[in-house]
Amino acid sequence: MMNDISIIYNTPHSMPLGILIAQYFYLTGLSAGSFVVSVIAILGGKEEYKPLGKIGAVLAPVCLVMAPLNLIADMWQPARFWHLFFYFNPQSPITYGSLLLTSYPISATIYAYFVYTNNQKMAKLFAIIGIPLAISVHGYTGFILALGKGRVLWNTALMPTLFLVSAMVSGIALMIIIASIRNKYMSKGWTDEEKEKDKGLIFGLGKFMAGTIVADMFLLLNDVLILFTSTQDAYHAADMLLFGKFAPKFIGVEIVLGAFIPLIILMLPKTNKKLWAVNLASLLVMIGIFAMRFSVVVGGQSLPLH
Repeated sequence: MMNDISIIYNTPHSMPLGILIAQYFYLTGLSAGSFVVSVIAILGGKEEYKPLGKIGAVLAPVCLVMAPLNLIADMWQPARFWHLFFYFNPQSPITYGSLLLTSYPISATIYAYFVYTNNQKMAKLFAIIGIPLAISVHGYTGFILALGKGRVLWNTALMPTLFLVSAMVSGIALMIIIASIRNKYMSKGWTDEEKEKDKGLIFGLGKFMAGTIVADMFLLLNDVLILFTSTQDAYHAADMLLFGKFAPKFIGVEIVLGAFIPLIILMLPKTNKKLWAVNLASLLVMIGIFAMRFSVVVGGQSLPLH
């Protein structure tokens, strides 16, 4: 006589994407945001904006060169990363991403060279070439997440746009910090008038950043509202962000620390004309955007698929 046997199947809940992927998304966003602001400054044609253009021209390729290192480190077999370039799959977004990660930094480096050699004609040419590449490099990361049909937090048409707008926010914040360091420690020989004029450019960037923060928060609000009013799984994802284990990062760090407090600093007349305050707002913004990348990447995998 056979005994009754109970068999329990335990399928482990894996999270293939971790902090290295979040850092990759973050660095590509810093690069794209810095490049776009640099191009706006260069194409604007005004002489006073050129220092900002030069800062962004350097930051864009530097951040972009650092970004793929996170992808390589995240691979189980890092030595085989070159396969991405020699095995072309026209149906894979990662294939096109590999091409973009190669062409964009080359274009951005050439652009930076012409910016620093004051070749305005060629700088503008590579600015025009680089803009779609910069947007594509960061936009495709959001596009890849949006293709994750089983991940309700990712599978939204807003994801690429949300990534691009938040990239602008973080890129501007980084440029403000670097520009402030330049104003304080690399301004030997400047007149007081030149220093104040340079500070005015930084404060102008702060206003620009405030506008992009508002746009970012608007997209984020739409995303959360759609999650709450969509399927039951989507509701659970929104609940996790607002009231669950990711609430401290999402509400506390991303929304309050990384958006609301910087907006208050940048909107109050007593603080939006003080260099330390604008830099504090920029630092908080950068922390908040990183929290956003982490919450999206890791939080998107926290809800089991089964």
